[in-house]
Amino acid sequence: MSLEIRVPTLPESVADATLITWHKQAGDSVEKDENLVDLETDKVVLEVPAPEAGILGEILIPDGSTVVDGDLLTSISTDTVSSPATDNKPTKTTVISTDIPLSPAVRRIIFEHNLDPHLITGTGKGNRLTKADVQHYLDQQKQTPKTVVAEPKKPSIVTPETKTFAPQVNSSARPEQRVPMTRLRAKVAERLLQAQQNAAMLTTFNEVNMQSVIDLRKQYQERFIAKHDVKLGFMSFFIKASIEALKRFPAINASIDGEDIIYHGYYDVGIAVSSPRGLIVPVLRDADQLDFSGIEKNIVDFGSKAQAGTLTYDELNGGTFTITNGGIFGSMLSTPILNPPQCAILGMHAITERAVVENGKVVVRPIMYLALSYDHRLVDGKDAVQFLVAIKEGLESPAHLLLNI
Repeated sequence: MSLEIRVPTLPESVADATLITWHKQAGDSVEKDENLVDLETDKVVLEVPAPEAGILGEILIPDGSTVVDGDLLTSISTDTVSSPATDNKPTKTTVISTDIPLSPAVRRIIFEHNLDPHLITGTGKGNRLTKADVQHYLDQQKQTPKTVVAEPKKPSIVTPETKTFAPQVNSSARPEQRVPMTRLRAKVAERLLQAQQNAAMLTTFNEVNMQSVIDLRKQYQERFIAKHDVKLGFMSFFIKASIEALKRFPAINASIDGEDIIYHGYYDVGIAVSSPRGLIVPVLRDADQLDFSGIEKNIVDFGSKAQAGTLTYDELNGGTFTITNGGIFGSMLSTPILNPPQCAILGMHAITERAVVENGKVVVRPIMYLALSYDHRLVDGKDAVQFLVAIKEGLESPAHLLLNI
């Protein structure tokens, strides 16, 4: 029997995708649920798994092509499966057991390196295997000398950002490289240019003394970890402070749609996260209904998914307000660009000890500069300044956030 492999239904509002790379070639044997090909959309990379075990047919669409819903990619013949006894080429004998739940990223590495997941110790929640677990196992295998039968090298996963291109050398022996822009990078460029062209963007600044937050974290960090199994970070304080400020200044939680203003009665906070593919912004939905531990757990989950490339389109879509933290990279001050159609974005920066005056005396305090970029078409300067002051007050007196006063 021959099974057609087609482009799956793409997320809503996504018209097409780019076929990044095939992980199998025509004639290769494939296992059920093994990833055959990666498709890149504006925000996420989709995997196309094999519905059944079999032999891969002719590849109809090459790497780098643009595809849409339903395009025929290839087919799988389930009548004959190659085996070591009938195939001249060594084939994989590892079968990933369904009794071990694996994420797509982990499953990909398992298949690439022909590993038995039963031999790897999982350290994730419920002893699940993580990418770090598999990588640690691979590192140990490299350090342990052993005689193996040579196996043809499989093509590695290659994306436009990681693919190696031969330098284009001119007659002056001055090397250049020309690489295609990924869909994510192209979409980011489009949206940033849109924000600058279509919004009256301004930025206001302030500084916040982080001493109270730092003291609170030090005092309760161990108890917080023991109870919630997650660290108490800075981001949860900023999200809580931002939500309280958004409630006081609803225009900053709004957006413009043509001639209309949409005031959102909910608080979906986007959190800018760095990933191997570039900057992405997963959305913490109904953030006002989460406590500190709930926020921190979601942030950790977003970070893990971003590195593994498993964030879903729904997790990246929407949002009413965004927070970006350039401080983790050492940024002292910046002017963040709006994330359309949102009308404001908060920029966090590095915490640095600075000399400040308190009660007529010069003292050293951990200071962070804050930046709020906003669309002046919708947000008045007075509201923007007072919004940032409200965040400053909430962070310098975190009891306000805990007591909701």
